[in-house]
This record gives sequence, C-alpha cells and structure tokens, in this order.
Amino acid sequence: MPRWEQGSEERLRTAALELFEERGFDDTSVVEIADRAGVTTRTFFRYFPDKREVLFAESDRHRAALVQQILDTPDVTQPLRVITSTLAGFDWTGPGMDLLRRRHAVIAASPGLLERDLIKRDDIAVAFADALQRRGVEADAARLAARVGIQVFLTVYAQWVESDGHADPAALTDAAMTLLASLVPATRATG
Repeated sequence: MPRWEQGSEERLRTAALELFEERGFDDTSVVEIADRAGVTTRTFFRYFPDKREVLFAESDRHRAALVQQILDTPDVTQPLRVITSTLAGFDWTGPGMDLLRRRHAVIAASPGLLERDLIKRDDIAVAFADALQRRGVEADAARLAARVGIQVFLTVYAQWVESDGHADPAALTDAAMTLLASLVPATRATG
C-alpha cells in the first residue's frame, strides 16, 4: 500500500460510510475502513482520531465559521433570530444531499453516534452563547437563544433534507419561528 496518496481523506470517508451502511457502525473496524480506502491504518489516524470522527470531521470547521458569522452580525438585539438566520443561511450542501441523508441515517441507527451528535450540538450551543455574550447579549438570554435556535434549526434541517434540498431554508426557518411563537404565547404579568 502507498504511504500517502492524494484524496486519502475523502476515500476514507467514502469507505467508512459504505461500511457503516453495509455492516453497521459497531461492526466496522478502522482496519476495514483503511483496507477499503486502500490506505494504511496509520494513514487513517492521520486524518481521524477514531472512526466516529469520520462522520463528524466537519463539525469544528462549521462551528468556527458559524461563530464568526454571529460575531460579524451587525445587530444582535434579537439573539434568537441571529442564531436561526445564521444557521439557515449557512451552506450545508458541501458534501451533497445524498451524502447528508446517508450520514444522517447512519447516525440515527447508532446510540453511540447519537450521543456523539448531541455532544457536538452542545459544543456548538456553548460557542454560540459565548459569541452572543461577547457581542453584549446578557448571559441567560444568550444561552437560551443558542439552545432554542439550534432546536429550531434541527427541525428546519430535517425538513430541508427531506425536500432533497429544494425547500428554502429561510422560508422553513420563518415557518418554524411562527410555529414556535404560537407554542409560546405572550405571558401576562401577574400581581
């Protein structure tokens, strides 16, 4: 096997996803992924610390880009809207719709991957709240906006993937925010 070859990372991702779909995540080894990709296991570990990270490798890059967008937003007086519009406006199509759907199915089929997905979401929520606070949003409001915004986006993202990427994320976000507003009616001041 060659020590290093162009495209190794992408071949590893493709091989891993194929094997996860064929055998399941738990029944696939790093050695099998490397063999299918035509690289050594050492090469695998140059790109990924473990087999779970094959599915989550982009999350750190996405988080950094999204946090920068929040920091660059001119007006943060509506922090929930900042979070939802930032997420809806991000280009999620990089890997392609088919790959997104397949990745989602593999994660949904594995409790361990679902747990990792929740950890990654929590990391993003903490980073978003921190970015809002750095922009002057009060801490409790920043944390609530980050967590609620991510939940709204997850609903929007699922609808967008189901539409094969044809639905407009901004329109889906507006519909989700309208639904959220109907679920949380204005409260009356007491006493």
